[in-house]
Amino acid sequence: MKTSKFGKLASVLIQKIENKMFQHGEKLPAIRALSSEHGVSKNTVIRALIELEKSGYISAKPRLGFFITFKPAESKPPQKLAAPLQAVEVSIPQMFFEIMSHSAAFDILPSATEQYQSKHLLQLNRELSRVAKQNPFKKASYYDAPVGLQSLRVQIKDRYRSRGLIIDEEDLCITSGCQHALFLSLFTVCKPGDNVAVESPGFYGVIQLLEQLQLNIIEIPASPVTGLDLEALTSAVNKWNISAVVVTPSFSTPTGAVMSVANRKALVAIANEHDFAVIEDDIYGELAFDSSTHSDNPPPLKAFDSQERVILCSSFSKSLSRDLRIGWVAGGRWHKDIIRLKLSSQLASSRVQQEAIAEFMLNGHFKRHIASFTSTLLNQRNQLLAAILQYWPNSVKYTLPQGGLALWVEFSEHIDTTKLYANALEKNITLTPGQLFSCSGHYNNCLRVSFNHPFVGERLTALKTIKALIIKD
Repeated sequence: MKTSKFGKLASVLIQKIENKMFQHGEKLPAIRALSSEHGVSKNTVIRALIELEKSGYISAKPRLGFFITFKPAESKPPQKLAAPLQAVEVSIPQMFFEIMSHSAAFDILPSATEQYQSKHLLQLNRELSRVAKQNPFKKASYYDAPVGLQSLRVQIKDRYRSRGLIIDEEDLCITSGCQHALFLSLFTVCKPGDNVAVESPGFYGVIQLLEQLQLNIIEIPASPVTGLDLEALTSAVNKWNISAVVVTPSFSTPTGAVMSVANRKALVAIANEHDFAVIEDDIYGELAFDSSTHSDNPPPLKAFDSQERVILCSSFSKSLSRDLRIGWVAGGRWHKDIIRLKLSSQLASSRVQQEAIAEFMLNGHFKRHIASFTSTLLNQRNQLLAAILQYWPNSVKYTLPQGGLALWVEFSEHIDTTKLYANALEKNITLTPGQLFSCSGHYNNCLRVSFNHPFVGERLTALKTIKALIIKD
């Protein structure tokens, strides 16, 4: 088997499966594609697949193809924060501004040439160009309504219906991205000095907003797999007056955790009992690798809102394009106040971008883009995991997200990722150290690593360089 062509191919495929470049249940590429990729005949591919099937790595499904049946032992996920709850003022480290200045929040090597290329994004650009040419003088002379373009809000409403949330376009207000939606929400429901509970580790953009709005933060431990710890949240609300909880229930950053339906319902019940707002960051909600099951992609938290106290925030920046500063908010009982605040803080959103996205969605391009993009993200996640297993220390722990853009890595306690960040930056590699996801000095041995880009070529070399820096340290 070692000397034959089909034996060599079988060995290559087995290595990829064991290194998690293919996941349990995933379909292998077609015979023709494997033949072309590895430069062998289709007969050689077939014989190699027969060997894999005999060995229990794959199984054939009539008329569907070959699927992975081998399931390697899962890595133990990173630990959940175990620290006393406290309400503290917020301070953002300078490192955050350095990372954002490198445009590297989701890319360890922004200078790399390998990029995801989508024909659907080309179609979006054509829509933008076409819409910009229609009635240009009228568009230049008038602002859009503060709530945003109705046709776009209808399309957003329809997407949510497909995800299990029944909402009306009148419940939505267009914003300048998700960060703007979160700002409007926090500004509306809180006043300076109020306490806000957040996931820990949690999104540094929220921590930044809390600092700007002079709000105190209470970091609630979150499982890297199942999300917010509701027992810890209950302890916090029994100890402090809390105005709001900010949570990302679907594929949260940095861990990729997903809250179960039961926990989503329980969170809403706690909010109802203790009378606080729940601000849902749904920016990764569209990015499930398998959107067919509620276990991998439950309906938004807003779907379980019984008292209009869940404020839903999202945007197209992660699911479509960061160049589009178009987001939305469904403000529940605070919706009118949020619209008034948008009017005074932004006035209106770009009508050209709204019209183009609405047409893009209406014609089915967004749905097709999501299907293609999530498939690409799954492959890139597998590339990243395979590289981590091959090049980084054996003691590393990591999450295995079923969607989103990033996973959470935990090194041995003696590895300081803030120092690693500084050393990597000298090699033009930009890491996102764990310190950014807490304002209490936690996660100094953790990293968020994004699979938003392919881990081949220059980025793969960057991962190898990081290994060398770890060993040197």
